[in-house]
Amino acid sequence: MGILNVTPDSFSDGGSYLQLDAATAHALELFRDGSVWVDIGGESTRPGAQPVSELVELERVLPVLERISTALKLTNADNITGWISIDTMKSSVAMQALQAGAVVINDVSGLKDQEGMLEVLSHSDCGYVLTHCQGTPQTMQISPHYEDCLSEVLAFFENKLQILQRAGVALERVVLDPGFGFGKTWQHNRELLLGLSRIAALGRPVLVGLSRKSFIGQITRTPPRERLGGSIAAEVLAIVHGAHIVRTHEPRYSAQAIRVVRAILSGETVVRG
Repeated sequence: MGILNVTPDSFSDGGSYLQLDAATAHALELFRDGSVWVDIGGESTRPGAQPVSELVELERVLPVLERISTALKLTNADNITGWISIDTMKSSVAMQALQAGAVVINDVSGLKDQEGMLEVLSHSDCGYVLTHCQGTPQTMQISPHYEDCLSEVLAFFENKLQILQRAGVALERVVLDPGFGFGKTWQHNRELLLGLSRIAALGRPVLVGLSRKSFIGQITRTPPRERLGGSIAAEVLAIVHGAHIVRTHEPRYSAQAIRVVRAILSGETVVRG
């Protein structure tokens, strides 16, 4: 999953893709570099980020979604294909994004807009990424605490999967994201990374967002844009421990690393995906 932030304040690339042409060109580059889908976000969820209104978020994401959807159709002859997901916590934004060409909702709030999001999901066959987050972007990194982080994240997923299933949402549409950095300390992130196999045992694909995260910076003592090596190391560990999908700023290098890991684990020199 390639990352496209059309925000002025995202933690590592805020302001880089505010212009429509730049955002479209970067999305196509992400697809060329190995992304199966590109995740478009119009509201920063970095620690301490302030929320934006529905109108502002829509003004940021809808033109980009529509332009990329059109560009993908026009470039199919060049073998550029893929999905678009909308990174949003608002059901109203998710609904309009689906109408504009998105096929996956990436909800980092963990179904906090439960009634609205379930309504959107019940009237669509889109995919849904369910993320664990303790608190909100404004509060999540203020002394996060768990008695047992991995067990609590597992219980959260089990509860939310039951809610989705009762609402008629087929679990085959759901991907689980443990939410690295979303209300977690360095030690919590480590525990989740090493325990991903237990999350995968719930029977749904596991997505990890590790790229350029602050806990990598704590280890490497580097700013976000200089964390490529650390990000790939964490992503490789995640794949080995049971992750299926990597959300990344650098799909070319992540995809290459994952192909090598899968080839070594499977014993096959040609590994698809």
